[in-house]
Amino acid sequence: MTAHRPPFRDPALPVARRVDDLLERLTADERLALLHQFTPGVERLGLAAFRTGQEALHGVAWMGPATVFPQAVGLGASWHPELVRRVGEAVSREARAMRAKDGRVGLNVWAPTVNLLRNPLWGRGEEGYAEDPALTSAIATAFTRGLRGDHPVYWRTAPVLKHWLAHNNEAARDTSSASVRPRVLHEYDLRAFRGAVEAGAVAGVMPAYNLVNGRPNHLSPYLEEELRSWTEQELLVCSDAGAPSNLADSQGYFATHEEAVAAALRAGVDSFTDHGTDASVILGRLRGALERGLLDRADVDRAVRRQLTVRFLLGEFDPDLDPYGDESRFDTPEHRELAREAAEAAVVLLRNEPLGEESDAGRPLLPIAEGARIAVVGLLADACKLDWYSGSLLHRSTPLAGLRERFGPERVSFAEGVDRIRLRTASGTRLRVPKSEATADAVRGTEGALDPALLAGRTDLPPLTADAEGSELALIDWGDGVLTLRAPDGRYLSVAEDGFVRASADEPGGWVVQETFRLEAHGNGHLLVHLGTGGYVSVAADGVKVATDRESGRESGRESAEVFAVETVERGEEAVARAAADADVVIVVAGNDPHINGRETEDRTTLALPAHQDRLWRAAHTANPRTALVLVSSYPYAVPEAAGTLPALLWTAHGGQAAGTALARILAGDVSPAGRLPQTWYAADTDLPGMLDYDVIGGRQTYLYFDGTPLYPFGHGLSYTTFGYEELTAAVDGEEVRISCTVTNTGAVASDEVVQVYARAVTPSVPRPHRALVAHERIHLTPGASTALSFTVPVAALGFWDVAHGRWAVDPGPYEFLAGASSADVRRTVRVYVPGTAPGPRPVLDAGLAAVDYDEQTATVIVDRSRVSGDAVTPADPNVPGTLLYRACDFGDGVTELAVTAAGAGELTFLAGTGTAELARVTVEPTDGPYDHTTVRAPCHVRDVTDFRVEVRGPLRLAHVTFSG
Repeated sequence: MTAHRPPFRDPALPVARRVDDLLERLTADERLALLHQFTPGVERLGLAAFRTGQEALHGVAWMGPATVFPQAVGLGASWHPELVRRVGEAVSREARAMRAKDGRVGLNVWAPTVNLLRNPLWGRGEEGYAEDPALTSAIATAFTRGLRGDHPVYWRTAPVLKHWLAHNNEAARDTSSASVRPRVLHEYDLRAFRGAVEAGAVAGVMPAYNLVNGRPNHLSPYLEEELRSWTEQELLVCSDAGAPSNLADSQGYFATHEEAVAAALRAGVDSFTDHGTDASVILGRLRGALERGLLDRADVDRAVRRQLTVRFLLGEFDPDLDPYGDESRFDTPEHRELAREAAEAAVVLLRNEPLGEESDAGRPLLPIAEGARIAVVGLLADACKLDWYSGSLLHRSTPLAGLRERFGPERVSFAEGVDRIRLRTASGTRLRVPKSEATADAVRGTEGALDPALLAGRTDLPPLTADAEGSELALIDWGDGVLTLRAPDGRYLSVAEDGFVRASADEPGGWVVQETFRLEAHGNGHLLVHLGTGGYVSVAADGVKVATDRESGRESGRESAEVFAVETVERGEEAVARAAADADVVIVVAGNDPHINGRETEDRTTLALPAHQDRLWRAAHTANPRTALVLVSSYPYAVPEAAGTLPALLWTAHGGQAAGTALARILAGDVSPAGRLPQTWYAADTDLPGMLDYDVIGGRQTYLYFDGTPLYPFGHGLSYTTFGYEELTAAVDGEEVRISCTVTNTGAVASDEVVQVYARAVTPSVPRPHRALVAHERIHLTPGASTALSFTVPVAALGFWDVAHGRWAVDPGPYEFLAGASSADVRRTVRVYVPGTAPGPRPVLDAGLAAVDYDEQTATVIVDRSRVSGDAVTPADPNVPGTLLYRACDFGDGVTELAVTAAGAGELTFLAGTGTAELARVTVEPTDGPYDHTTVRAPCHVRDVTDFRVEVRGPLRLAHVTFSG
């Protein structure tokens, strides 16, 4: 070290030593300031300003134009980790290149989202990869490796996994609690995070808004107990936006914000994302916590050390040595090609059947023959949709544009299928979109904003008026009566802060969408409700506006609302039928707008395809049976009639900038489809559990446990060729199972195949999955070619969380390995025997019974035993008894007494086996609060190994039962 270079500037020293040196040079106030998302620089040390957080889920987002790759669920559908790694690499290169020109672009990227797609109605399903933890882990590990880079010291970007933990509902997401039993926690939710962390490609995690087992995720004890036990690397935990304030506000978990931030920091949160760029509020609360003795310097230093570690890894202090410091690759030909390749890999062919016509000679509808006349119809036929976490498009390809480019514009016709209407007022005038001299604005968000929710609507355009003729509007019903209205010039009706209705938006968007409406029946007409404000549309002398009348106390302007008659000029299905009748092949493109009906803050209410789009595919098919339905959506649909009627059906997530080109190449047969479903497609809403049922085991959820027949199973996807599976072998070799098989392309088309290997316990001691994915590989084979594949599966992957002993366990016994093309399309099966010792009965005399460690339950939920750690169990409804079952409890030679630890008030009844005779009954008198536990003893005589049942009544929180005597 030289006199002018302190240790923290010496790259020859270990990172931990450098961090310690820099930390010691910071004053107490400077350290505290580093706990907010936006940290100031420290000029005297040459420490630059820094912010955590840069959205980069499938491209750099919120900072203007960037390469836009398929949605995360589409990347999951590729089942192609190496491709996804290259996508992550491209995203991180562009982040570096953009930062070189705009210092607001961050390198601490908040991606990927690894929440499992447990319920397809979840509004943020587009952000996750799969319903399966093994597939999610494989794709997430690949993406984070690409984001991180492969240098042994320096990171290209620092990925943060979202959202810790068990987060799958948007309704009441900041106040609802997921009840997650230990088996689900260890076998399902934690596994999605663990692989990427253990691979060393993750800089940290972001806790979710919700609560788990009654405790906010920003206080999760698993941050220390689990997450940080998986690696020796320092991990940075960044709060979600506004979540620290929720602890004392919406969640009411603490009486003061000082208590809240102190508890979060001590639980493991290191960076507080709250109050935007204004750090003063959070810093004031942290100072207050320090003054009250709720925190000490060590708590602050621990968090600061974690942030500084990330900054050192990003090369901030070694600009001359940073291998990524001069990165300039942005929107390169390679990135454009990769965007197309990823979009192609994400397309899933669900069905492809011949029509049965003699002219087809049994040939499936797809691929489309050269020279065919094609009608491309549907609400998404000429759309390239973005979602909340997309960048702005540099390039744009729609299905219509892609097919015209591939087949020639003269051979491709188009009908969007919107309902064309006019809105007539009670006085007989009609809404008019006035002409404007204003120039068309750029796509919303291209200017780059750290928070696109702050983007304001346009006020430079004239508002709508009313006259005798009016303007023809394009109406789309996106489902649940949610409508958009589009002007003749292609812009959507929107409402700005001044309340006027203008044709001003290129697309629906924003945190609060201002382009959606609902028609509400009223007398012989309809009121038009603006959903963004909840106000009613009225017609005034100065223009059409949303009248709230809040000043006069009338709700949402209903008193002054205009009553409209809807005059239909043309139904969408009429235009679709005309186009379909004149074509050789019809491609109906349906799906969702990612900003409407299923998005962050809003879960879906149904799996059904919206009625408007259902009418369109039916009209097309009636006019021309050679009709294929392409679903472009962020999530699955239940379309059993379409699946049983149409000869061809495809699904792809919103595919980014190259979506249309990719789809056209698939439809033309230039590329054989090989995407596979990353989640189960259920046949009906009745197949689904409640949104807050997180118990995939007891609720029989996902392909792992679902007992019904899905519309399409997990892993399903067809291609334009066929594959044969032979020579499947498996052998146990110490702590591994070695598996091999041979796959052959038995058809006439070169194609990828996704070889999937599943395992199942033949004689499980506890409920286990029907089958669980343990390995997969996406391969490419030319016609007639074969390849031998080998997989190594840890024996531990066959295990489960043994609640009786509080550990991971593998039952000895027979296991089957199943190889095939989906979870349901099994081609070969082989059985092996795994040796070992069975876990044995539950040793209740040693440790008693933790209430949460049940084997089965009815009508209970898990709650927090304290604000810091521990669980208890309580009836979901205090008026309905709950039951807990603990199997094979070993009471030895017998006990004579039990002791209950509980809080609240209520009654407990204990029974053995399947009998109805009570072993004991305990009444717990009211305690001083939910965390004020008391111990109540009662006589109880039971011996040997038997099942043990507990009935819980009232607002009682059962934590633990011990036995003696």
